[in-house]
Amino acid sequence: MMRKKSISASKASLVLFLCQMISALEVPLDSKLLEELSQPPTITQQSPKDYIVDPRENIVIQCEAKGKPPPSFSWTRNGTHFDIDKDAQVTMKPNSGTLVINIMNGGKAEAYEGVYQCTARNERGAAISNNIVIRPSRSPLWTKEKLEPNQVREGDSLVLHCRPPVGLPPPIIFWMDNAFQRLPQSERVSQGLNGDLYFSNVQPEDTREDYICYARFNHTQTIQQKQPISVKVFSMDSLNDTIAANLSDTDIYGAKPVTERQPVLLTPTGSTSTKVELRGNVLLLECIAAGLPTPVIRWIKEGGELPANRTFFENFKKTLKIIDVSEADSGNYKCIARNILGSAHHVISVTVKAAPYWITAPRNLVLSPGEDGTLICRANGNPKPNISWLANGVPIAIAPEDPSRKVDGDTIIFSHVQERSSAVYQCNASNEYGYLLANAFVNVLAEPPRILTSANKLYQVISDSPALLDCAYFGSPKPEIEWFKGVKGSILRGNEYIFHDNGTLEIPVAQKDSTGTYTCVARNELGKIQNEVQLEVKDPTMIIKQPEYKVVQRYGQVSFECIIKHDSTLLPAVIWLKDNDELPDDERFLVGKDNLTIMNVTDRDDGTYTCIVNTTLDSVSASAVLTVVAAPPTPAIIYARPNPPFDLELTGQLERSVELSWIPGDENNSPITNFVIEYEDGLHEPGVWHYQTEVPGTQTTVQLKLSPYVNYSFRVIAVNEIGRSQPSEPSEQYLTKSANPDENPSNVQGIGSEPDNLVITWESLKGFQSNGPGLQYKVSWRQKDVDDEWTSVIVANVSKYIVSGTPTFVPYEIKVQALNDLGYAPEPSEVIGHSGEDLPMVAPGNVQVHVVNSTLAKVHWDPVPLKTVRGHLQGYKVYYWKVQSLSRRSRRHVEKKILTFRGNKTFGMLPGLEPYSSYKLNVRVVNGKGEGPASPDKVFKTPEGVPSSPSFLKITNPTLDSLTLEWGSPTHPNGVLTSYILKFQPINNTHELGPLVEIRIPANESSLILKNLNYSTRYKFYFNAQTSVGSGSQITEEAVTIMDEGYSETLFATSPVMHTVRPTFYKVQPLYPRIRNVTTAAAETYANISWEYEGPDHANFYVEYGVAGSKEDWKKEIVNGSRSFFVLKGLTPGTAYKVRVGAEGLSGFRSSEDVFETGPAMASRQVDIATQGWFIGLMCAVALLILILLIVCFIRRNKGGKYPVKEKEDAHADPEIQPMKEDDGTFGEYRSLESDAEDHKPLKKGSRTPSDRTVKKEDSDDSLVDYGEGVNGQFNEDGSFIGQYSGKKEKEPAEGNESSEAPSPVNAMNSFV
Repeated sequence: MMRKKSISASKASLVLFLCQMISALEVPLDSKLLEELSQPPTITQQSPKDYIVDPRENIVIQCEAKGKPPPSFSWTRNGTHFDIDKDAQVTMKPNSGTLVINIMNGGKAEAYEGVYQCTARNERGAAISNNIVIRPSRSPLWTKEKLEPNQVREGDSLVLHCRPPVGLPPPIIFWMDNAFQRLPQSERVSQGLNGDLYFSNVQPEDTREDYICYARFNHTQTIQQKQPISVKVFSMDSLNDTIAANLSDTDIYGAKPVTERQPVLLTPTGSTSTKVELRGNVLLLECIAAGLPTPVIRWIKEGGELPANRTFFENFKKTLKIIDVSEADSGNYKCIARNILGSAHHVISVTVKAAPYWITAPRNLVLSPGEDGTLICRANGNPKPNISWLANGVPIAIAPEDPSRKVDGDTIIFSHVQERSSAVYQCNASNEYGYLLANAFVNVLAEPPRILTSANKLYQVISDSPALLDCAYFGSPKPEIEWFKGVKGSILRGNEYIFHDNGTLEIPVAQKDSTGTYTCVARNELGKIQNEVQLEVKDPTMIIKQPEYKVVQRYGQVSFECIIKHDSTLLPAVIWLKDNDELPDDERFLVGKDNLTIMNVTDRDDGTYTCIVNTTLDSVSASAVLTVVAAPPTPAIIYARPNPPFDLELTGQLERSVELSWIPGDENNSPITNFVIEYEDGLHEPGVWHYQTEVPGTQTTVQLKLSPYVNYSFRVIAVNEIGRSQPSEPSEQYLTKSANPDENPSNVQGIGSEPDNLVITWESLKGFQSNGPGLQYKVSWRQKDVDDEWTSVIVANVSKYIVSGTPTFVPYEIKVQALNDLGYAPEPSEVIGHSGEDLPMVAPGNVQVHVVNSTLAKVHWDPVPLKTVRGHLQGYKVYYWKVQSLSRRSRRHVEKKILTFRGNKTFGMLPGLEPYSSYKLNVRVVNGKGEGPASPDKVFKTPEGVPSSPSFLKITNPTLDSLTLEWGSPTHPNGVLTSYILKFQPINNTHELGPLVEIRIPANESSLILKNLNYSTRYKFYFNAQTSVGSGSQITEEAVTIMDEGYSETLFATSPVMHTVRPTFYKVQPLYPRIRNVTTAAAETYANISWEYEGPDHANFYVEYGVAGSKEDWKKEIVNGSRSFFVLKGLTPGTAYKVRVGAEGLSGFRSSEDVFETGPAMASRQVDIATQGWFIGLMCAVALLILILLIVCFIRRNKGGKYPVKEKEDAHADPEIQPMKEDDGTFGEYRSLESDAEDHKPLKKGSRTPSDRTVKKEDSDDSLVDYGEGVNGQFNEDGSFIGQYSGKKEKEPAEGNESSEAPSPVNAMNSFV
């Protein structure tokens, strides 16, 4: 029992210290604050641990630190103090710990090799750097050696050794020839990781005398060269010729021809080897093999897979590269070299060790005197690193004693620290592969509060958006923050505010009444300080008239509107975009104040136009689409899809490829852009065509890759900008040979449908993927992490197999391999599946409820053990329901609510609770099968809240000086009602409010009689209920005391309430006089105003009006009598006016405003020239002149004179010109002056000229055609007739009913509209 108590105490102590560590002070990154606060040293910059320097240049060993006061610096070398003042070659930079060793003026780098460490110290502690090992780089020369020429037989393997000199750091190796050209490398010839050049088999072309190995030393920028190596390859033919020349005819011996050889590994040697690599490094494994033909290298990891995304193959797959290795990458890696004669393999056992790495590095602590804290230093590695502590650079075991400090392994616990406890602690984690060193200071400060936010800072936000008011602070101990509104406002509390840990006050939904001054107060035991900020809430920017979808003809004009409404203190900027990009730089685009106009629209203007309105606080946008259409085009070139290709031919048939050629069809005026090749598998899917490939339109042949066991037919489709052609006729069929499957099924899964089975599913191979007849699948499985053998079964061509009798929800390794009559597919990859799930076994325990406020609670629970979940953990469900209301003690129908928390969460919030109520809840764990058992019901209660408004307020029995009030209790009291609050005040005729009177009424009352009121006075009442928490929302009503005993009013309640019928002698009148339904009927210069009136008789009305949007005074017109209409005269056409109607007298009330607009000024009508006096007079004068001329001619003829015109016409009559008849007189086109005002266009169907261009007599008796010789007629501007009229040769009537007019773009546009 005592042991259990001690364990609980230690756990509580640890939790306490962890909480205190988390709550330690954080110093804000404020430059002014940092300059004022004392701070132990911190190393900010240092040289690397392993520092290789150029021996020809000065050595710079960096050490920079910060602190308050500024730290001083010292160095050790090889563990002893390094006195830089005694060495003229060594200097330290001013205000820094960086050492500069002068090598360029006589110093030698070798003399300064060693281990250096920097210490930065001030009055609050000392920080130390890493051990910095200084070593000068070395680039030694190649040792001289005698190289014998390499004579090798064709097909044999060869290794050219490089053996570079040992340098610091190691050199980079590469092979070149005498011309400084890199030697080509391939699968047959490649360079190994050790720099040697390997030949899997030599060829005659490998003969050369300049194989040169180069070593490049990067630090010294030097390159060393090995002596050239000579290689001579003897081919079998030349060797046989040499042997034949030295043997007699009777000798039958000769060199054997080049023989093929199975692979043999050149490196590494033997069957196994080992490799140790450090965590985080790059793992390089190499296998190079000899053989003829050249072997191909393949890598596998025994018992696992190569890590995805981190595995790379280099040097023609001879090198396996795995980056960022971890302990999980340990294992046996096998390389397999294979050619047609056999294979060889080598297993490399890889062990991944780890230098120390941080799990939790110690962090700086800023504490107040008397506080507690912890420094935690946790590291991992392989082997496990040793943790040691230092204080101010001295091992903590021999450091000065500090009673507030206790070391517990990787943790230092501080209790009741004082200012003398400030120090810098170093944590050293080391193993045989390296070390980590971290500095962390403990800074004990006693500082009064400081507010870092600027005073009187102005915040501006948009209404209904969040407002964040900053109050950045610092102090030690940590100050408490409070917020106030206004100069004498109370402290801000409640759900409408959010208080952040950094001091920021958040108003989630700022309203206009949120505007004002807010005060932030920070206080701790050392003092108090406050700061004021200002908040302004602006109206949001809105687009009240958005751009609309438009369709416009080419070369027309279009306009988009964008009318906005914004806060008067914000300056909006309107930007127009086209297709989310800037408007084209074109003068046709005219941007106005509230619109965008596009002149002379072209097809390029088609698109989406967006109006964006930006202010400094918000942004809104609206878009509309513009569609540009064209008039009917003139006859043009016809573009069409291409004709299908033809004459398909298959050539060069191989097992896995064939060449297809064709002849293109007609392009139909649009060039062919590409050809699409499709194929049909007549063996597996006859009649179904699949996409194969596509080639450019200039290509008419293509090499196609084929699959085994497919009966191919091909067809070709041509494509141009108009579309695709019809498919060509199919080619001849080509059946490929059968083969082993190339691939295995995809999407292999293992998911149990019952607790005791495993359902293995996969996507079957398609017909052509089978590569041969007899497609089947080998399904294999074994339980993961258990030393079981694979269980396999071969199934038919299906996609599912069910394994029965499995344990519940255990992982399985699964693989599915395809096979056919010719053999198996390659070895499949393994996937992990799980057997079936079952319902969870146990319920969550330790369910706790924390009530946050009257409507919100937080529930906690302990997670269930994963083994008892028996499936995939999906989350937890919380069931909760209201048992009863504590104020009414009445039960009701239980409606359970459910909240689901995904994943392994152990807490959740329950919103929307009802105040002052009793609730129950339980928690259940959920997996893929369903829900587990419920935890025991937990009961909790919500505290009281403020009540809702009273259910109704009714005012009755008005007398000269009293009113009776009746009310109903709140629908939701949310607690125990303590009282009602009634406030009321009188209202005068100008709607001004009088003094406010407040009355507190006991909670058990439901009516009240108010006496000693003023007669004939309107009162406004405000009524609400209270609980111990506060006042609820109020209900308002108005009522009037009567003027005399014969007058009464019908008063209204806030909810429907049955009233007792009043005696008939009461005079019922409206609650107050009013004017409503003001309507206007406007013309150009006048408007008729009408309205409806409710109230006392004999009211004197007046009408006030003015220009809308103007700040000028209203104009007033008196209405005679009690009429309910009035005519306003003398208005300006096309102008918007505002109008309202009022009644003079004691009441002094007016209607709401109405806005109307007068009609536009009528355009002056076109003058009819035929009705003008001057024209009539001119025509009379012309007629009189003609009459006089006729009289003169008649007189001359009677006197014997001749008028030769008729005779000439008779003598030279044209046989094609016939006298005009009554029924077929021919005319030119006629236009009146009225038609000149229209577009100049030919007459349409339905005009006075028929389609056969003949006019009947009744249509042309008074025509002037007989007096002219032309075909057209028109008038001058003065009305004089200048056209010539004559008969024209008769034409054939037009076919059908078509008009004889020429097509016109204007006609087309008019017809479109």
